[in-house]
Amino acid sequence: MFLFQLPEDVLFLVLSYLDPRSLCRLSQACKRSYMFISRDAVWRKKAKDMINTGLTRHGIDFLHCLLEGNSENQNKKQCPSIPLKDRVRVSHNWNHGVCRKDVLLKWKINLLPWIQLDCDVLYLSQAANISAYHLRAEGGKLQNNRVALFSGHQEDVCRFTLTDTHLISAGGDGKIIVHDRGSDYSVEYYGHNQEVNCIDCKGGVIVSGSRDKTAKIWALAPDRFGQCLHTIPTYDRVWSVAISPSLCNFVTGTACCENFSPLRIWDTERCHLVSCLGTEFRRGAGVLDIAYESPFQLLTCGYDTFIRYWDLRVSTRKCVMEWEEPHDSTLYCIKSDKNHMIASGSSYYGVVRLWDKRQTRCLQMFQLAPTTSSPVYSLCFNTTHLYAALASVLYSLDFRTAASQSWK
Repeated sequence: MFLFQLPEDVLFLVLSYLDPRSLCRLSQACKRSYMFISRDAVWRKKAKDMINTGLTRHGIDFLHCLLEGNSENQNKKQCPSIPLKDRVRVSHNWNHGVCRKDVLLKWKINLLPWIQLDCDVLYLSQAANISAYHLRAEGGKLQNNRVALFSGHQEDVCRFTLTDTHLISAGGDGKIIVHDRGSDYSVEYYGHNQEVNCIDCKGGVIVSGSRDKTAKIWALAPDRFGQCLHTIPTYDRVWSVAISPSLCNFVTGTACCENFSPLRIWDTERCHLVSCLGTEFRRGAGVLDIAYESPFQLLTCGYDTFIRYWDLRVSTRKCVMEWEEPHDSTLYCIKSDKNHMIASGSSYYGVVRLWDKRQTRCLQMFQLAPTTSSPVYSLCFNTTHLYAALASVLYSLDFRTAASQSWK
């Protein structure tokens, strides 16, 4: 084709004016057009503008970082490489709710499970134990045999978090256990006299929050293992914590049962109160999940049915955006692709919602348990799959199904 005899920089400019559908049709014209249009450079801007393609709002290819081992977790080099063209096609399915629902696991009693995804390994808490399962490359399903089991709690695991080398769990028995992911070695921290509801770890520092109305900072460094560095009285039950990517601050989300703001930012080193977020929370509007997107931007959700987006550079008194759950349900968990998409799990009938930050209304809704009123206690996703843990079942949504006719 004459078009593909143009200089590459000119050709990139011409192709930038085509929408994804037109690009796909043009790629079918000949072998040369197919090879050129399959390049990631052709699709990068389009991928950045779509939801959950692996690109952040700054244009960083997060999936590429995982493959190169440059992310927070270095043990991710088994991730399959997905061309940007295919990721844009899958994004089309996310946007239109085109997916296949599968049941990955079931258990007989109702629990409060928590899940974390580390590339091709899914970690799942069930009662007092945490299991690790490899995901099958061909379908995103769990392999039959778990690859690791982390135990040690006498009561249910409330939350856990992953680092490069450790899994850190918080339990209803008041204990925090640091498990070595490469061996059977573990260390138990004793510091809370009631259940530890939440945990986070970054940069060798652990922050925990408890029903005993305190937050504690612990050292993860080998020479100070198990040492409690600070205890912060919060005067209210702590439901969620998150450490800033800058490591300078952390946020606590409390039950909002006392006359204190449920969202407070603390200095990690000196442990003094930096600021309170928001001014008008109704009583009982506890914050159940917090997710940092950058050192200045974070998302929160909880009992008051709102997802709130905070930008600390703009204001701490008022969020910059908010989205309300349409059915007035508690929001138990949120996850973000650090670009346009947010996924939330609500308290009734296993409802998972997808949100586009550029819109005010919900983008898509998936009702995973239409006959049982189970909350979505935890969810996580990668470029192709979303995983949701309900009271007695673990679901996956596979968005790799064929794109709609508009792509052809």
